[in-house]
Amino acid sequence: MDVLSYSRWFDYSRARDEMLQATDTFWAPWFAVRSDDKKRARLNIIKHMLGRIPYKSVPRDTVKLPKRQKQGKYKETNYPFKFIPEVH
Repeated sequence: MDVLSYSRWFDYSRARDEMLQATDTFWAPWFAVRSDDKKRARLNIIKHMLGRIPYKSVPRDTVKLPKRQKQGKYKETNYPFKFIPEVH
């Protein structure tokens, strides 16, 4: 947001409200998200979007895994992996 747009805050807000009222329909709805907490907002959006996609469970065959090979001479490394943080 630049300084000029900040000074016209309510003009933009009024235009947004009119646009939403004119274009929000049953088959193409608008949704708003509270975004003071960006991480929570993103998770809420992802959950909402995935929840709106209809899906059916797909029958799957049971997978039988072969025996895993023996460790042999392999040793785990001390490499400092950069793990993606887990969402709680």
